[in-house]
Amino acid sequence: MTKNIINLYVDDLRDCPEGFIIARTVDEAINLCKQYKIHLLSLDHDLGEDECGLLLPTGYDFVKYFCQHAIEEHFEVDKIYLHTDNPVGRENMLQTLLASRKRGFISKETEIYRYSITKNKYSG
Repeated sequence: MTKNIINLYVDDLRDCPEGFIIARTVDEAINLCKQYKIHLLSLDHDLGEDECGLLLPTGYDFVKYFCQHAIEEHFEVDKIYLHTDNPVGRENMLQTLLASRKRGFISKETEIYRYSITKNKYSG
């Protein structure tokens, strides 16, 4: 079965760039990766808090899930960009992705970039 191709933007606050589908949570991002082939995947690290002020799963949590399940879930991603402003989160996500690609947990063809491909915008 051939999957349709989308660009996926994972962020809880920023505006969704033109040409992307938005996932506001890790669960939404995982479900979209299961359904579609992803051409461009752009990730934020901090994905908000719940009503009690507890941190919700982060972009790093998504990266760990993605790397652990990419083969069995048939995740297909051409390019990954990290648009987060969190420098520690960015480095954690980047190093996990690079190590997973090197070890064959994600495709050796997946390109990984430590910077954003789009301009970060907030409408309020």
